[in-house]
Amino acid sequence: MVSAGISFEGKGGLHFVEEKVKVNADYYINQLLPKLVGDCHQLLDEKFIFKQDGAPGHATKVTQQWLAVHCPDFIDKDSWRPNSPDINPFNYHVWGSMLEKFGHLNPQPKDIQELKSALTKILDKLSQDEICKSIANFRNRL
Repeated sequence: MVSAGISFEGKGGLHFVEEKVKVNADYYINQLLPKLVGDCHQLLDEKFIFKQDGAPGHATKVTQQWLAVHCPDFIDKDSWRPNSPDINPFNYHVWGSMLEKFGHLNPQPKDIQELKSALTKILDKLSQDEICKSIANFRNRL
């Protein structure tokens, strides 16, 4: 599993979940959220709204409380549109674009470390213009 973020100002890093780890609220708060929110602060200072999907670890009370303390603004779980993963630009564009580029790799990665390296390079090469177009399309998808 991997997590990342994008914005009009740039893209965050890929944050890989260790093998065989269940991403519950505790893992999410202690391992992923600090990295994801840190990416936001680095790219946007305090001018961002944090958006996540409806994974169980994201919707817990403790996660929502953590976000309230560490983010200037976020979309709380009661404001998420249910069952609509295609309103997230990462889901409806970036992952698909990365998968397409991954399919053209030759040779294909042979192990987890090579896979992580390949995915990181693919995201790094993804043009910011392409990402901005996918984000701009967000309102049409609503």
